[in-house]
Amino acid sequence: MNTAAPTSSLNGPGLRLRDQIILITLARTVLNTGQRMIYPFLPTFARGLGVSLETVALGVTARAGLGLISPLLGALADRHGRRRSMLAGLIVFAASMLLVTVWPTYPALFTALVLAGVGKHVFDPAMQAYIGDRVGYARRGLAIAVTEVSWSGAFLVSIPVLGWLIARTGAWQTPYPLLGGAALLALAMLWRVIPADSMGTGYRPTLREGVRLILAHRAALAILLVGFLISASNETIGIIYGAWMEGAFALKVTALGASAIVIGLAELTGEGAVAGFADRIGKRRAAIGGIVANVAACLLLPALEFRVETALLGLFLFYLTFEFAIVSAIPLLSELVPGARATLMAGNVTAFSAGRMLGALIGPALFSVGLLANCTVAALGDALAVAALLLFVPRD
Repeated sequence: MNTAAPTSSLNGPGLRLRDQIILITLARTVLNTGQRMIYPFLPTFARGLGVSLETVALGVTARAGLGLISPLLGALADRHGRRRSMLAGLIVFAASMLLVTVWPTYPALFTALVLAGVGKHVFDPAMQAYIGDRVGYARRGLAIAVTEVSWSGAFLVSIPVLGWLIARTGAWQTPYPLLGGAALLALAMLWRVIPADSMGTGYRPTLREGVRLILAHRAALAILLVGFLISASNETIGIIYGAWMEGAFALKVTALGASAIVIGLAELTGEGAVAGFADRIGKRRAAIGGIVANVAACLLLPALEFRVETALLGLFLFYLTFEFAIVSAIPLLSELVPGARATLMAGNVTAFSAGRMLGALIGPALFSVGLLANCTVAALGDALAVAALLLFVPRD
């Protein structure tokens, strides 16, 4: 594994790289808020538009399908530069938000869901490749973990605020001008603080060349397989946990509302644990430990359904261990193919999307047998992921 130090440390020249990462994280929080808000506000959006939940969900499905073509979008950062791609992603996202602002209809919402997904699939690989270029491998786990806080931050801070504003205004489209304006502000900040791309005369791989580099790298393929397996395992349980909570406790609103907070806190805890430990113990070891712990959480979950409090504890452990595993694996992946770094990071999104599609497909069928079936299959997928890491990924 290549562990040569990139061009900067966390205290780089000009505006310190640490401060750049904080601003990147704030920008990504805007993107992730747009990504995640559709789930809690789905009924509100459907009522406001006078359409069914299933109709709005079609846009979510179309957006999810973008993950399968993510390498086409992520490769832009390898070909045209990290900064340009991050700014382009924010421009597309802002346009999607402002479209709904000026035309609050279902066609606009459907288009906005897809465009926001495009913006995120352009921004994220470029952002992760930028950090891979600039932050030495010894501290990259901390840097990646900081940017991943944007997921839990969206769930714990941004979305509750937007929900309060929707209730105050009575307008379902209230989040869209706010997120569009925030994206434009983030665009201006990153345009000022991120160094211009230095393309020079160096080698810039095409998508085909980048894919060829990745296919020739056994460890990179193994970690893509790991992403597929653990995301499928996570979705096998995640797709049915709401139905499980509702059926087990008859507390649909209370239990599911509490579970959303629990999941957000679990993600934040997992991200914090990666920041504190992954660089110290090694990213590969951290990823393996997180997946093994997730196996235990999967098998423990059915034993905790006798009370709502213990069930929520089980969900907390399940999502915490998953978040720790996946965030630990991201910096490990970022060092494997430096010549096609953004393309590989986008390939990880594709692997995740495919895994989630498989989990969403088999999860409900397994749940017809019982929660234990979902948890057993999820644990088996995790076990295969651990085997792939042990057999094909060298120690870091």
